[in-house]
Amino acid sequence: MSSHRQEKLNSLLEQQVGQIILEEADIPPGVLVTVLGAETTEDFKEAKIAVSVFPFARSRQALEILNKNIYHLQQILNKKLRMRPVPKIIFKLDTSEEEADKVEKALKNG
Repeated sequence: MSSHRQEKLNSLLEQQVGQIILEEADIPPGVLVTVLGAETTEDFKEAKIAVSVFPFARSRQALEILNKNIYHLQQILNKKLRMRPVPKIIFKLDTSEEEADKVEKALKNG
């Protein structure tokens, strides 16, 4: 069960990491990376950041770029947040949009 503090931290991380990606990550033109949510562990040591990539075909490339630059992005987050320790960020790809698209196409064709 998540506490009020954990929910506030998740919301803050979602906002801050989204802003950092927008300003600092070398995402190629024509690729949109959106932070959909953050989920911290109960001890606040790690945070899984769910990202969505459009177009989905470029998602693997975008995720590789984020993971390659994760140390730099983490350093920026560490400077922005006034808490210690700052949760270690882990990027995960949210595929729900792609799955919904597949279901929709199957329903139209079926």
